[in-house]
Parts: sequence; structure tokens; C-alpha cells
Amino acid sequence: MTPTDDRRIADELEQRLRTMLPGTYQDRYDEVRPVSMGSSGLRFDADGKVAWNEIWGSFCDLALAGGPPHKGMLLEPASRREIAAAPDRHASVRSEICRGIAMVTELDAAPSADPGWVRVECLTRAMAAWLVRAITMENVAVRADGAALELPAGPDYRLEKEIKNVVTSIAKTNHYWIGHMSVSQWRAIAALFDGMAEESPAIAAAYRYDGPGPDPRARLADEAADAIRRETGLIRAPRRYLDWLGVECPTVRAAVWMTRTMNVLNVAARREHAALFMPINPATDPDARIVVSSVALAHRLAAAQGRL
Repeated sequence: MTPTDDRRIADELEQRLRTMLPGTYQDRYDEVRPVSMGSSGLRFDADGKVAWNEIWGSFCDLALAGGPPHKGMLLEPASRREIAAAPDRHASVRSEICRGIAMVTELDAAPSADPGWVRVECLTRAMAAWLVRAITMENVAVRADGAALELPAGPDYRLEKEIKNVVTSIAKTNHYWIGHMSVSQWRAIAALFDGMAEESPAIAAAYRYDGPGPDPRARLADEAADAIRRETGLIRAPRRYLDWLGVECPTVRAAVWMTRTMNVLNVAARREHAALFMPINPATDPDARIVVSSVALAHRLAAAQGRL
């Protein structure tokens, strides 16, 4: 491609980002710093239960806009083995997560039919699709099913740690969706997602493999890591996940820029410090070709703009 082609692509991606971000960030997201305001402590009501709706007066900047991810590393659901070993505790954790989500978002939440998850009913498919991207970038496992979201749970989740992490992630992102965007912007985002899907399928972590034969995720991640290194020179991050492939960026700011760019290329990416993580999903990207080509494009545009 020529520099003119890259400029046209960069302008299109810039417009997508403006559409996707709340107005408070539009045209100023490069000013956002990935620095946390600190964590709010738990508050309790007269019955000794967490008063989830009284904890937050404000939130850190959205990770989707370049703010600090809520979690430094990914919070994943418990395995079936962990759940089977402590079913009563797991039921209690899921119940508390659902109670917290309902209090802070006024959305319906209930245990999912899939162990290790709770299910949240969003107002629209576009809302669920946006929240998947935003919560993913907060480093909390999430997946969408139409207009519903699923968020993680596990019997080892602690009230002041992992349970709070899950509730905070949706409290924060729902706050920006409901409180910082208009109905007209919601419609623009829905149209944007429809257009992006026509161009390339949305790639997000599924946190499961339902296909025939052996699970290919580890092999796909290895192959994609090799292809990305050949295309870009970026080396694989040392931290490994079954559903994610990480590559090391030169700086945190470069990782922030590339993660945002991957999201407007319809790949629900996230970052851990200076590592960019891309989903490995055999159902929607069976050979990881979309992930590899998207990273290569984002890297080329970043280099052209002096962001690496």
C-alpha cells in the first residue's frame, strides 16, 4: 500500500474511534494518561451487605480511551474442576456478583447456564457489543450473546478483590455508556458495528472451544506469534493465556495506541502494561489470519505516525 492509502485508512479508523468513544474523550484521547485514581473501599448497609451503589462517586478514565485498565492482569472465570470442588461457595459468589451488578447498573443479572459465569441483560445488542470491548480493555473476562453479556465468577473470588473487580468493571463501563453518550451516539455506534461486521467479523475471546477434534487454541497462538514476529518484529509476551496471544510493544503508550486501533479494526484487544493481547478464537478466526493482519496494519500505521 502507498502512504496515501495508509493515510486514508488512518483517517477512517480515527473517525471510528470518535464514534465509539464518549464525547468527553473525542479529539482528546491522546491526552488521557493510563494512571489510576486509586481504589474505593467497600461500604456496608445496616444488614452488613455491601452497598454497591454507594461506593463510587467517579471513575478512572476508560481503558478504551487510553485510561488505566481496572485489572493489571486478566481476571478469568473458574474452571469446572474448581467449581465442582466448592459448589455452594460458587453459588454464593455468583449471587453476590449479580446483586452488585443489579444495584449499580439496574440491569437484570442472574447466574449463567454455563458454570463460571453470570449473565447480564443489556438494553440493546449494540450496548452489549460496546461493553464487551470496554470491559475487555479493563482486563476482566467478558463475552456477548446477542444483547446479553456474561461476566466471570469463581468459588475463590473474594468480596474485596475479584467480586469487586467484576462489579466495578461493569459499573465503570455502564456509567460511560449511559451517562456520557446520547441516544444518537448509541445509534451511530450500532451502525458502525454493523458496517465493521460487513468488512470483517468481530473477533473476541470466547473462553471455550466447542469445535470438533483437539482444541487448536495453543497451536493457533504459536503460529500467530511467529507470523506477527515476521511481519512486525514484535516478540511474544511471556505471560500465556489459552484464549489470548500477547506481544510486547516498545512502550506503554505504543501499547495503548495499538490496542485502541485493534478495537476499531473489530478485534477486541486489551493490554497488560506494554503488552498487547489479541483474542484467539477458532470459531470466528480459525487460522488467526484476521488477528495477524490487524496487528500488522496497526503496527504499520503506528510506525508511520511515530508512535513506536
